[in-house]
Amino acid sequence: MTDGNRPLPMAADLFGELQLAEPSKEKRKLRSYIPGLLFVAVAALAALWLSEHYGPPAILMGLLIGLALNFVNADKRLSVGLDFASQTLLRWGIVLIGLRITLGEIVGLGFAPFIALIGIMTLVILFGLLASKLFKQDILFGLLAGGATAICGASAALAIWGLIGQRRVDQSQFTIVLLGITLASAFAMTFYPPMAGYLELTDTQAGFLIGASIHDVAQAIGGGFSFSNEAGEVATVVKLSRVTLLAPVLVIIALVLRANKLQTAGAQAPKYGLKNAIPWFIAGFIVLVGVNSFISIPEAVVDIGDKTARTFLLLAVIAAALKSNMTGLLSHGWRCFGPIVVTTLAAFLLALLATSFL
Repeated sequence: MTDGNRPLPMAADLFGELQLAEPSKEKRKLRSYIPGLLFVAVAALAALWLSEHYGPPAILMGLLIGLALNFVNADKRLSVGLDFASQTLLRWGIVLIGLRITLGEIVGLGFAPFIALIGIMTLVILFGLLASKLFKQDILFGLLAGGATAICGASAALAIWGLIGQRRVDQSQFTIVLLGITLASAFAMTFYPPMAGYLELTDTQAGFLIGASIHDVAQAIGGGFSFSNEAGEVATVVKLSRVTLLAPVLVIIALVLRANKLQTAGAQAPKYGLKNAIPWFIAGFIVLVGVNSFISIPEAVVDIGDKTARTFLLLAVIAAALKSNMTGLLSHGWRCFGPIVVTTLAAFLLALLATSFL
């Protein structure tokens, strides 16, 4: 992606729906997936070896390995496989997690956590608006940063950017948000689980903290499972609850922008039908949760599904880290990242405060 002749920093699409360029209409051959998938698989084996011999979570090791080796994303031969691992495998991993969760566990979270989640999301967006003023940025840039942080990272950023329009927030600012939330999510996945352990949070509290404060899906789920299986299940439910709130939040933002005449002419409002509001993998996750709640699934099937989900999520996290461009930070002033830092801290502190009531 370029702005004139100047290349812009890239950020990984951890939710799997970001398309910044027109997709190629050529049918991809099977062998084009092999280089990237083999590289990710080797990194995953290294992460598993480190986890087995030294004790840290495999997903955490995979993330660190991916970030350390992200210079390989310059090799275009790996791009197809990396895209497949970070997008398609992530989606199927989320679907298969539904085999471990029942409606009873979701109801067990209670009405209060859901209300707290809505409150956290609202306040984080407001903090983004205030931070944009503090760091002398356009208020719509603050809306973009706050919305991406509050909801689901890259996908929310893309949707909100579509509402605002490029003439108010240009591509360079947009990619800054993507890069910032990617790095913030990587930082959060690395440090939030140990911090939850240091604070002696329960599995439910840790899962809520991680699911309510980490921006991107892969890191939120990975961070939860790196704390414990129970925390991972709670983090999954909380994080996907944030994702499903994307559609109503977009409707509210669209109405506010139009009421204040802030929406650029030509910006496109998203469609709000059921198909657009709920991505297929979230629908699949919900279906498996429902099946698991009312039908006794053989333990062997659940075990295979659990191991497959963990493998897919490990591969997705590694691929997403490999796709991140760490050097992009050097090409922009620090003020551009101010709103992202503020909203990230706000999300963490508000979620931590909410855990005291769980």
